[in-house]
Parts: sequence; structure tokens; C-alpha cells
Amino acid sequence: MRQQYARRTQVLTLAMGLIALAIIVQMTRIQNSAEAAIFRQQASNYAYELRTFYPDRGEIYDRNGHLLAGNKSVYEIGVDLNIVKDPNAIATAVSVELGIDYSQILDTIQNPPEGLSYVVIADFIEAKQASNLQELKKALEEQAAQGVRGGLTGLEFKSHPQRSYPEDALASNIIGFVNREGRGYFGVEEKYNTLLAGNPVQVLVPTDPNKASEITRVPDGTTLVLTINRDLQAAAEQILDEALITYEAQGGTIVVMDPRNGELLAMAVTPRMDLNQFWNYGVIYDRANEFNPAISMPYEPGSVVKILTMAAALDSGIATPGTTYLDTGSILVGGATIQNWDQEPWGVQDMTGCLQHSLNVCMATLSTQMGANAFYSYMDNFGLGHLTGIDMSGEAPGRLKFPGDADWYPVDLGTNSFGQGLTATPIQIMMAASSVANHGRTVTPHALFAMVRDGRQYNVPAQFAGSPISTQTADMLSGMLAVSLELEDSLALVPGYRIAGKTGTAQIPVDGFYDNTQTNASFIGWGPIDDPQFMIYVWLERPATSIWGSETAAPVFGEMAEKTIILLDIPPDSIRQQIVAK
Repeated sequence: MRQQYARRTQVLTLAMGLIALAIIVQMTRIQNSAEAAIFRQQASNYAYELRTFYPDRGEIYDRNGHLLAGNKSVYEIGVDLNIVKDPNAIATAVSVELGIDYSQILDTIQNPPEGLSYVVIADFIEAKQASNLQELKKALEEQAAQGVRGGLTGLEFKSHPQRSYPEDALASNIIGFVNREGRGYFGVEEKYNTLLAGNPVQVLVPTDPNKASEITRVPDGTTLVLTINRDLQAAAEQILDEALITYEAQGGTIVVMDPRNGELLAMAVTPRMDLNQFWNYGVIYDRANEFNPAISMPYEPGSVVKILTMAAALDSGIATPGTTYLDTGSILVGGATIQNWDQEPWGVQDMTGCLQHSLNVCMATLSTQMGANAFYSYMDNFGLGHLTGIDMSGEAPGRLKFPGDADWYPVDLGTNSFGQGLTATPIQIMMAASSVANHGRTVTPHALFAMVRDGRQYNVPAQFAGSPISTQTADMLSGMLAVSLELEDSLALVPGYRIAGKTGTAQIPVDGFYDNTQTNASFIGWGPIDDPQFMIYVWLERPATSIWGSETAAPVFGEMAEKTIILLDIPPDSIRQQIVAK
């Protein structure tokens, strides 16, 4: 019996071994068959899913590393309808924390659109508020586990980035803003939107969480470093705000630029807006060109244009600093009588006296002596009527009429010479005048200093727009402008520094006629004249305490120049000249 059982066991073992071997052979055959390869390929298709990753928007800094625009995490708060247990508790908690109507939240949860399993209650919620709700949800989970009602089960939190402006309204007109869809508007945010936003990347993401390390890193958008000096910008905005109160002006602009390379150091305008509350844009501004008047609001600048007329006269050879003429108080141009600002004759004057007393008759005499072709050729080369190419969105070109235009009249040759009958933006006048401050070479104004990408910094080189006048003419005129301010004892003067500059008082056209009681008061100046390191433009709109630029814009320039000298650490003329002499 034992031998019989032993044989049966051996036979059974052998049979089972053969069956096992057959199974192994069959498994091996199946795994290496063409059909298995097809199934493995299909399985791999479901091991990954195609997803689009959006990079964080590039940050914006001033030239000294102060953050002007960055990113912060905000939250979308929603409800997973498949697991929600207590809609009333969720509605109560969210309404208390976020200030949203309770019944609105409850209706969203209980009456969602057909087919939805997830509904959004609120978005762009600050991290602190989201954290408070998360802590409350966690605290209620223990009670829910003990049989109490469902608490905040189903309440979900999804974080995502949002643009943040730590300086609020500071330099808002330069920076611009980003809306909730991630698009930049105005300023450098719009101009460099593509660079800042970066490139979305589509990648295959493993569905297996253990393979999360395989996810490709998406590079952030390009970081921008601006030419703006944050401290100088803050000072310019403060000085401008105080000037509007002091002189009862309706608006104003102060721009500070390096005339050697076109770098914008500050650009203050009114009004300004808190960029973190960009949705108030429509409340603050009526028109888009009000966002940054320095580049987008052309106006008749008045006597600051006399700098360009005198430059053209000196460069063309029709006048020298010592050239004299008899000022009778009026001149006939194109059948119309042009008078001086005070409607008085000034007798015999040289060209420096012409600038010192800002004589309209002198300028009209020079432009008519040059003739229309030469005069408008110079104005065109200075860039009037053209975009400067500044790297901020929304620039306007202004208007310079030419002979042959339907609305050009012979009298325009006279009035244009002292800045009436043409329009320009402050940045256009600064670009044109930079040819005088920069020894005959015109600079292109720009706000971008450098780009940072993948850990490397790429500096932006200065760009030049031509040489409309000679070096000799530019330096000669700078000296004449400095002397004219000194002889006048101008309120724009800065002790210890020689400054070149010119006032502008332009009557404002109202209903087709110039209103003697409403003016745009301006002043443009640069210094020190032997080595210009700053150029400042001041524009006050409709000052009420005085209509004259010499009494309003000039002292604002002086105050801004003193602050600029301090912040840029520019030694007095005597110290610098001693250093050069050594």
C-alpha cells in the first residue's frame, strides 16, 4: 500500500510539474508575442498624461535691486459636490471669513449647473484668509469623525500665482499692471508681456506618483531690471504731489533722465493708481492716455521749444551768440502779428538775451530767416512728430505740421518757433533736447536696464537716434542757456552747480482760441553743464497761483534737481573740477 501511494504521489508530482512547466512556457510565449507588445504599448499610453505648465511671470526690479513687481500665491476656493456633507456649514464659514453673501454660496452648492461635480465659490483669495478656512476645516474634521455633522468636508483649496506690487502705486505709470487672465496692460508689463510671461510647456506627466521626479521643470519668465532709481522715483512723486498743492495745478509730470544714454531714472505723473487694485482703473482714468501723460499725452509745450529753434539757428549759421536784433515787440508772419509774452518791445538784444527774456519775436525772426524748409528739417531731425521708441506701451507721436499739409499756414512758421501750434510729449522734448545736453548726439529714452534669464544677466546697450546738430553748436547753446538762467537769477538754479535750462509757458487752446488765463507751465534743464548727468522735465497743467513757468515749474525743477544731485551723489562743480585737474 505504501509503495502504491508513493508511485501515485510521484506520478501526481510529475504531472503537476509538467503542467507548471507548460504554464511557464505559455507565459513566456505570450509575454514575447506580437500581441503582448501591442498591449504593452497601449498600457504605456496611459502611464502618462499630456499637461500644459505655465511658468511664473518674471519679476521686475529697479536698478538697485528693489522689487517693483513680483508674484504671490492666492487661492481658488471651491466645493467637491461628490463628497460635500453640510452645505450650510460651508456657506456659513466662507461667508464669515470672506464677506460673501451666505445665500449666494448656499445656492451655488445646492443648485450647480447640470453635470458639474465641482463648483468655484471664490477665487484670488489671500493666503491668510485661505489659511483660516483650512484651519477651521481641520478643526471640524475631528468632530465630524465623532458623528457630528459633516463640517467643511468637500471644501477644496487650489493655489495659483497672482501678480503682486509691493510698492503699491509707486512708479505705477512705468510698470503697468497684469490682469487676472495674466495679460499685461500699459508700461513695461505690456511692452515686455511676452518676455515676462515666458513660454508655456506641454509635457507628458507620469500618472504614477512614484515617478513625480520625472516632471520637467518649466523655466520662469524673464526677469527685468529697470533703469529706474526707486528712491529718486519716490522723491519725484512726492515733490510733484506737493507742487500740485502749492501751485493749485490740475495735473503734472516730472521726468528725470540721464542725457548721456537715455536711461530713465524717474517718471512721476498724476494721477497714479495702486497696481494691486487694478480693477479701479476705470474709476481713476477716463482715457487710456491719462495713465502716463509723460509719453502718451501730447500738448503745446511752449517756450521750451525755443531751445530747438535756437539750436537750429546757431547750427545753420544764421546766428551766433553775439548776433543782435532790434526787438520792437511784434513781427508780421504770414499776415498775422506775433507779439512777445508781455506784448512789450525789448530793444536791442543778442541771442543770450533772447533766451533770457524768452522773446517770441526773436524766435519768429530766426525761423523766418531760416525759411520753412530749413526750420522744419531741423525740427524733424530733432524728432518732433515722431515716436521716440521708448520701451513702454502707449506712446503718442504728437503733431508737427509741415508746409503742404492741409492745416498748415504761413503763420505756423512763426508760432511753431516758440512751441505753439505743435504738440509734443515731455519725453519727445527731452529726447530732442538731449542732442544739446549730449554734445550733439540724440539719445533714445528707455526704461529697461537688463534682462535676467536662466541665471544670466543681459544688459541693454544705449541707443542713439542721430546727430541733428554739431558738438560745437550743442556746447555753445548749453553755455548760453546757463548764462541766461544766471542773469535772470532763475528759481531753477542749484547752488554749487551750473545748470542749463529753459522755461515754457504755453496758452491752452479752448474752443479754438487761446485762453490767456490757462497755461501749461514747463521747465527743462540739465546739469552739471560740463558733464551732464541728469536732465529733468517739469510740466504743471493749469497752475492757478501763477500762469508763468518761471514762477511755478522752475522752482519745482530746482527742488527736483537738488534731490537728484543728493541721491546720485554728484559732487559740486568745484570739487569735480579739482578732481579732473589732478
